[in-house]
Amino acid sequence: MVEPSSISNPETNPSLQKRRRIGLDSSEPSGPRWRTEVEQQIYSSRLVHALRTLRRPDSAVPAVGAVRDAADRVLASSAKGRTRWSRALLTRRLGLRLSQIRRKHKRAGRPDAGLKKPASPAKLPPLQKKLRALSRLVPGCRKLSLPSLLEETTDYIAALEMQVKAMAYITGIINGGGGGGEGDRWPIE
Repeated sequence: MVEPSSISNPETNPSLQKRRRIGLDSSEPSGPRWRTEVEQQIYSSRLVHALRTLRRPDSAVPAVGAVRDAADRVLASSAKGRTRWSRALLTRRLGLRLSQIRRKHKRAGRPDAGLKKPASPAKLPPLQKKLRALSRLVPGCRKLSLPSLLEETTDYIAALEMQVKAMAYITGIINGGGGGGEGDRWPIE
C-alpha cells in the first residue's frame, strides 16, 4: 500500500510534478523575423505596390498622410496580425471614422460639454510615467503589462527599422541615386 504522503508529495511521485508553463520559447522569435532578407524583400515589394495605387490620375502627389497610412497598413499586414500593434494599425482607419461620427453627435447634443475642467492627473512615479509614454508610442499597447509592452515594443521597433530601410531605398531609386546604401540588394518590382 502507498503512503498518503507520497501521493501528494511531488518529489516522491513524478506524475504529480508541476508542468512547466510553455512561454516565449515555443513561439517564433519576433525580433529576428523582421531582419531576414526575404521578409524585407516581401515588405518592400508590397510597399511599392501600395504606393503605386495611391496615385490619383488627376494629381501626381498623393494626399497628405496617405503615404504614411499605406506604409503602416503594409507593415501591419506583413506582421499578419500576430501582434497587438499590427491589429491596431489595421483597424485604425475604422476607429478614426467612428470617432469622427461620435464627436459630431456629441457637439450637436451637448452645448455645455466644453465648460467642465479636466481632472488633474494623479502624481505617478517616474517609472510609471515612462511606461505610460512608451505605451502611447506603440499602437494598441496602452493597457499592457510591462513584459508584454516590452515584447510588443521590441517587435514594433524592428518592424519600423525595416520600414525605414525600405523607404530609404525607394527614395534613393526615385531620386536617381540607385538605392539607399546597404539595402542595394533589394529587388523591387
